[in-house]
This record gives sequence, C-alpha cells and structure tokens, in this order.
Amino acid sequence: MTLGKNLFAAALIFSTTTALAQEVSQTLINNVQVFDGENADLIENASVLIEGNLIKSVSSDPISAEGATVIDGGGRTIIPGLIDVHWHTSYCCAAQSTVVTGDILEVAIRGALGSESTLMRGFTTVRDVGGNPFATKKMIDKGELIGPRILPSGPPIGQTGGHFDYRPYQSVPTNPADSQWYWYAVGLMSMADGVPEVTKRAREVMRMGASQIKISGGGGVSSVYDPLDVRQFTREEVEAFVEVADTYNTYVASHIFTDDAARIAVEAGVKTIEHGFLLTEETLQLMKEKGTWLSIQPLLDDEDGFSFDDPGSQQKWIEVTNGTDTIYPLAKKVGVKIAFGTDILFDPALAERQGAFLAKLKRWFTPYEVLKMATSENAELLELAGPRHPYQDGALGVIKPGAYADLILVDGNPLEDIDLVADPHTNFDLIMKDGVIYKNEIGK
Repeated sequence: MTLGKNLFAAALIFSTTTALAQEVSQTLINNVQVFDGENADLIENASVLIEGNLIKSVSSDPISAEGATVIDGGGRTIIPGLIDVHWHTSYCCAAQSTVVTGDILEVAIRGALGSESTLMRGFTTVRDVGGNPFATKKMIDKGELIGPRILPSGPPIGQTGGHFDYRPYQSVPTNPADSQWYWYAVGLMSMADGVPEVTKRAREVMRMGASQIKISGGGGVSSVYDPLDVRQFTREEVEAFVEVADTYNTYVASHIFTDDAARIAVEAGVKTIEHGFLLTEETLQLMKEKGTWLSIQPLLDDEDGFSFDDPGSQQKWIEVTNGTDTIYPLAKKVGVKIAFGTDILFDPALAERQGAFLAKLKRWFTPYEVLKMATSENAELLELAGPRHPYQDGALGVIKPGAYADLILVDGNPLEDIDLVADPHTNFDLIMKDGVIYKNEIGK
C-alpha cells in the first residue's frame, strides 16, 4: 500500500512538473504599426503575439491571448531586429594595440562586453567575419551573456604577405624554430599557402564551429605589406576553399576590393564579396549572373573615417572610400544582391555608431530599401550557410508567424525618417531577442 501511494505521488509530481515545463510564456504587443521586413506598406493598428521565442500571430484584428503579458505599443513602429553581416566581435571594441599584443582573455572579455552593447543598439544578429567569438557565442546562446545571435567565421584565412599577415616586419624570412605568432596561436587569424594548407586551415575553422569560411582574396587597407590591386590566393587555392565549404554544405566569403581578384573568386564559387568598393559594372554583372552577394559597408572619409599610422594604409583608405559613392548606385543599377555591414574595428566609441552607419545608406537608398536590406535581405544572405546556420527554429529578419521574436519598437516611423536608427538609445523603446525583452522604456 505504501509503495502504491509513493508511486501515485511520484506520478502526480511528474505530471504536474511536465505540465509546468510545457507552459510557454506569451507576450502580446498591441497598438503598433508593423514593418514586416519585406513589404513597404506598414500593417496598421496591429497586434503581435509572441509565444516562447517565436512570433505566433500578426494581425490588424484583435488577438485574444488569455494570461499573456500585454504591452501597449502606443502607436509605435515595430520592426525586425537589425542584422549586421560584416561584424568583428573580437576586434570591434578593443584598441588595436590590445588585440595585437594583449592577452586573449582581455580581448575576449571586451568582445563579450561589446556584444551586450551591440544588442542594445538593436542588432539582434551579426555575421562575424573574422576573429575568435566562439566562447562568446556559446555563452550568449546559453543565456549566460547578453548579446546578439552570432554566425561565426572563426579566424579569417590569408596567404603569406596577404591581408591577414600582420606579423612584424622582422618575422620574414620565417624561422621554422619560431613559435607560432600570437594572433594565429589564439585563433584570431590564420595563414595558408598552397592547396594542402588551404584545405587544412579551412577544415580547422569548420571544426571550431564556423558557419562559413572567410578568406582574403585581395589586398587590404589596414595591412601594410599588400597593395590593393594584389590578387591573393591562386585560382586553385580559392577553389580548394570552396570545395571544403561545399563538403560542409556552406560557403566562402572573401575580402576583395578589385576586379581581377573578384572575378577569380566569383568564378571559383565564392558566394559573398566583402567590400568590393572598386569593382566595375562588368564584374558586378558577373556577380549577378552567378548569384554572388556584394557585402559592402557605407564607409566614407568623414567624421567616422578610419585613421591609420601607416601613410600607405591611409592612402589606400582614401582610394577605397573614393569608390563608395560610385559602387552603391552602380550595384543598384546592375541589380546585384547587396548586403549591409559595418566592419568597425578597434574603436568602442565608433562601435556605438553602428546604427548611424546604417542610416548613412539614405545617401543611396530609400528608408524602405535600407530597412529591408538590414533585415530580410541580410537574413537571406545568412541562409547561404545551410545546415551550418546555427539558428534553425525560425526565420530571421521578418515579422511573421513562425519567425524568431527578434523585435524593436521604434518611437517614430523609420520608413519616413531613417535617422531614427542612428540613435537607438533614444528612439528604440523596446528591444526583444528570442522572445526575451532586454530593454523596455514604454510607460517610463
């Protein structure tokens, strides 16, 4: 009899616990104008019901949700969480001297702190295109840190003498007895020469948990030893990167500014050209034909312009930014797919202007085009990662049933005034990621 009572009690406790575990919290946001990430027309006087971490319903008719937490949006505009597809968690928020010579633990901590700031600017997802953000991503996904969703590339891979060869001048010629240089030893960057090394390094970053592979196929600005016009990696080496990515059902992104390097990359199967400020119409047409994305940043030699101690790098910066006003209208005319990113490096104060970088796109695009690019279109690029995309339970960059509940309530209408996104601390009254509210200024 005692045994029977104990079994009954255990069964009752189990069933009650199971029922509680299955209860999913609901949040109902009423009285909002919805930009769904895709359509130019707002859904007016709407309600959005969130269940758990997903959007359950979007409607202009009243939604009944007994027991839900109800938020009155007060006529604000609700938009999808913003996406930055050219972000560096490891590099954005620490001085270059710290990254080059400092402790990897300090770099990681600054990256983690910077990730919380990134989310509080309304960027709920980033594609990290170089660095070692894996621990930060893991802890964010577990809820142990606050930050955006991260699709990591891991250490970007370059060639000897290429854009990712930041070794001191005296490091060449290489002495086999020397220990591996700091940046490479801690997974901030990687270097490979020849198909066998390329294959190995690409497989290593995938082993680390990369969503995609990032390489440098052409000269860089901040790197001292490679002119902009240099083609980096041979065609065979680029094809080897693409082959490894293909075996993992993902893709290669390549840092490139100029035509020759871009054409080799596109013909080899690279799916995103990062930067591309100096590309011609002919190359953009090839990219359109092949379905290759132009992942470009609104970099200008303005108040947010980067400065370099090396005169050669400063001159390259001017050359690149002189191309910005040409490439955006040209790419728009050709119809190549364009993605938004920022590429902010080594400057936490500049990182705070992430939203201001997005607003700069008004120079070439309508507010609708800007918002669509930073939401549903950037999310489309992220889908290139296929099964390596770490967030598979819902759609990103849109507000519709089944999508992730990554949302921003804006005090105003950014489809009329895109500058609202430039000051998120003032204009973003509510920020939600994965159904969790991280900022709520409504009613205060």
